[in-house]
Amino acid sequence: MKNNISYRVSKALLAFALFAMPMFTYAQTMINGVVTDAATGEAIIGANVIEKGTTNGTITDFDGNFMLNVQAGAVLEISYMGYKTVEIAATDGMQVQLGEDTELLDEVVVVGYGVVKKNDATGSVTAIKPDDMNKGLNTNAQEMMQGKIAGVVVTSNDGAPGAGANIRIRGGSSLSASNSPLIVIDGLAMDNNGIPGAANPLSMVNPNDIETFTVLKDASATAIYGSRASNGVIIITTKKGKMGSGPKVSYEGNVSMSNLVNRMEVFTGDELRAYASSIGLSHDYMSKLGTANTDWQSEIYRAAISTDHNISITGGTKNMPYRASIGYTLGNGIIKNSQMQRVTAAVNLSPSFFDKHLNINFNAKGLYIYNSYNAGVVGSALSMDPTLPIKGGATNIYGEEYFSKDAMDKFFGGYNQPTTGANYNDPEWTLTFDPNTTNNPVAALNQQSSIANSGAFVGNLELDYQIHGFEDLRLHANFGADYSYGHQRYQNDPFGVAGHYYGWDGYDVKNKYNLQFNAYAQYYKDFSETQHFDIMAGFEWQHFYNDYFNEGNGIMPMTNNNAELRGKPYNYSESSFKTESRLMSFFGRANYIGWNQIMLTATVRADGSSRFAPNHRWGIFPSVALGWKIKESFLQNVNWINDLKLRLGYGITGQQEINQGDYPYMAQYSISQDYAYYPVGGENSVLKDNTGTPMYDASGNPIYSTYRPNAFNADITWEKTTTYNAGIDYGFLNNRISGSIDYYFRQTDDLLNVVPVAVGTNFRNKVISNVGSLTNQGAEFSINAVVIDKKNFKWDLGFNFTYNENKIIRLNTGEDETPIPTGGISNGTGNTIQRHAVGLPTSSFYVYETGMGTRDNGEKYYYVVDRNEDGKITEDDQYYYHSPNAPITMGFQTKFQFYGFDLGISLRSNVGNYVYNDVLAGNLRYANPGEIYRNGFHNVMKSVYDTHYNKGMQSNKVYTSADGTGTTFTDFFRLDYFVENASFVRIDNITLGYSFKANKISGRAYVTVQNPCVFTPYSGLDPEVFGGIDNNIYPRSMTSLIGLSLQF
Repeated sequence: MKNNISYRVSKALLAFALFAMPMFTYAQTMINGVVTDAATGEAIIGANVIEKGTTNGTITDFDGNFMLNVQAGAVLEISYMGYKTVEIAATDGMQVQLGEDTELLDEVVVVGYGVVKKNDATGSVTAIKPDDMNKGLNTNAQEMMQGKIAGVVVTSNDGAPGAGANIRIRGGSSLSASNSPLIVIDGLAMDNNGIPGAANPLSMVNPNDIETFTVLKDASATAIYGSRASNGVIIITTKKGKMGSGPKVSYEGNVSMSNLVNRMEVFTGDELRAYASSIGLSHDYMSKLGTANTDWQSEIYRAAISTDHNISITGGTKNMPYRASIGYTLGNGIIKNSQMQRVTAAVNLSPSFFDKHLNINFNAKGLYIYNSYNAGVVGSALSMDPTLPIKGGATNIYGEEYFSKDAMDKFFGGYNQPTTGANYNDPEWTLTFDPNTTNNPVAALNQQSSIANSGAFVGNLELDYQIHGFEDLRLHANFGADYSYGHQRYQNDPFGVAGHYYGWDGYDVKNKYNLQFNAYAQYYKDFSETQHFDIMAGFEWQHFYNDYFNEGNGIMPMTNNNAELRGKPYNYSESSFKTESRLMSFFGRANYIGWNQIMLTATVRADGSSRFAPNHRWGIFPSVALGWKIKESFLQNVNWINDLKLRLGYGITGQQEINQGDYPYMAQYSISQDYAYYPVGGENSVLKDNTGTPMYDASGNPIYSTYRPNAFNADITWEKTTTYNAGIDYGFLNNRISGSIDYYFRQTDDLLNVVPVAVGTNFRNKVISNVGSLTNQGAEFSINAVVIDKKNFKWDLGFNFTYNENKIIRLNTGEDETPIPTGGISNGTGNTIQRHAVGLPTSSFYVYETGMGTRDNGEKYYYVVDRNEDGKITEDDQYYYHSPNAPITMGFQTKFQFYGFDLGISLRSNVGNYVYNDVLAGNLRYANPGEIYRNGFHNVMKSVYDTHYNKGMQSNKVYTSADGTGTTFTDFFRLDYFVENASFVRIDNITLGYSFKANKISGRAYVTVQNPCVFTPYSGLDPEVFGGIDNNIYPRSMTSLIGLSLQF
């Protein structure tokens, strides 16, 4: 059964009150019947059954049954919240099916600090309900939005269990400040900073508890949130109980298996031995090849079994709806030892008092997450010598022992690892790992541990009071809190590479809270049947606090020559910080609706943030929007048009999530490194030695560390985004076809970014500054259609399309508007491959053009194009080549229902996004005969081999001359050759289900395949790469799922 909207609740309660009163009737005939859900066959509890034209009525019982005395020839009106009302002749034994009233369910949407009828909304607002019949394995709420909403792009970080995601609404509006939208959960504006084990605020809510997502996209909708709304707002409303409804228990569970379907292929042991022989390596090198055929990837990957279970109870007394739920998720990753466990609990109580004049809404959510993950083993599995066994020493191809079993047992716990001489001052530990070789990935899995335990409480209490005797005025208050903690422990075995000899035991602890209070008064007034006006004014206060501490050390072995250090902590380190910020706000909104045709909305918000200096602390963020219901103006008699509305909006929003801490405008001090001389003594700054022991001088006085000042800028101010929006909402053929079309233009000024400054002008050579402006403009189109709607067959579909053009229009970085480097890559130290430059999209690739020639013998070769034709290759020959941002994104969903069966398919697509293949560029040199052995063999990816030998792109043979002669180009990794078109079409999930009913139990069984395939021209592992630099080789898996939903 569907949750309902507030105005329909009052209507249903009014009907209930009518037939709950003593009833006097001249009925002569007793009839009985049953009322069920037309889609699921489930009994509808508490449906209203009224004899038309009278107050004679009743409600259905737990099984949907009713009995009623009626007059001969009576007609019954049968209704329930969220369903279409049915009028039917009264007969004994009647069976009535109620169909979902999608128009009414969609009619009210949640906006900032209130709700509004969808038909009266003037901003660009999209509201969706999670589709239980067309979903995959959703362990995080972000996954429920992928491909579902025009203008919203969700990119998961990787394939790890519980991995976070990056969400963008209508492109990014900043260079270095946050580009993530504001998340509001049941009225509480969340802090976007995660904790160990929980990537973002969406981890705080169980997807099964979510009733609706509402996405506010343009400034006329978001400006009411002021300085937090430049990147859009996502409002999550969780499920609630139903007033006057009996208890209903629901179960939702599934078991899934994740499998690796795509991986980076590398040489087998036999192939590496054959390759080494073919390139003519000497006997000394060949003697370092073993006889094994170890598939290191198979040793670290697995088929992962996961499960998810959720139980809820929903109901309501006469005045108090309630809902409680508990959930458990076990998510095993496809990398061995990676796992996420989550326990969630939620309670909602929403009582009403004083004839519904006082409404209370209480939400409490608890969360516990356990997370274990070791990402570094993936790269090692690709590079590790496949001719080497996992453990127990090794014999080379000549039958000679070249890895001593005794040495491996003694120094590495039995795992095979290339070695070099040790300098531990310990006669018992003569060998250590060779830092120039690859670490054994299986050893890393078993000798390194990273485990996070996290918890959170999110709760709020809302009070809404409609003044007695002056019902046009409502007072509203909301108290909310988010308390979170995260504890991550790192343990490295002394026989493992990461903690060799000393071992390591350390932990990070982060505690944070977010407190919020807001209150507002709202006045509604209908001055006549055609003139409506309402106004709202309020105040909000929010306090963010973060407390971080880490500590760790190894232990000096008892065999070390230094007797004083034996058994004591070694390489001790610790750090900590505490930080807080506050936000104080005043806000208001006014709405006018005239003749049910013209709508005008204006909002304003004044925000004061402690993150800016006093003279820049306050910002004013206004908006105005106009709506015109064209349908109601001159198309009233056009029956096939149900809705046609024009929307125009303008507004300004701000940005205070600047990613530079809470005090970037004021002088701060950090513990000094060597040769930094700014002493600021204090009891908390006593130096500690490698054992963690406080240090004292010869006189017994403590030795204090010194501090150095950090760079700061007292003149930084808000980033401000101005948005213009024009849109049309439409609905045709009884709203069987509906959707919207929008055009928007967004300009962000006073962009914040860390930029170089002149020597001597600040305490460092880079400082946060307001540096320029950028724009995003584009168009969105969405359509939802019920193609076929028969009794036993229904087909509906949805499609959305977004075009977004991102461009930097100004940089205050000097007279020539110097571009800002960004986009770090793996080759070299500090190298970047992208730039923020005027006239181009953010993070555009900045590369050399690749030319290809053919020699007389048919051999291909590559060279760097001299673009400025000055006869030499310099940095001036670089150019801007494509962007990582997809200008076109699309989503498509379709669902078929046939009798009790249903089939749902979801897919999405990015078009025009480019990716720098850092995996290929960073490994290409290992195909060179001179690079394959560095104190141990480095395996070769087959894509690297193909690029080197079959395509002719060789890292040591890229020429600076077009004729393929002369010097070679050492910065080959900066070529546009490695920037690839990464457009894709991804099938997110395919779901087949069957709904059933047995006695008092109804339910649905289903099977789902998630991420079965992706179509792309990209040669790397996966084209969906946030930021455009592919250096993440943790593959996304395919998941097969069996699920069951039950209602009791």
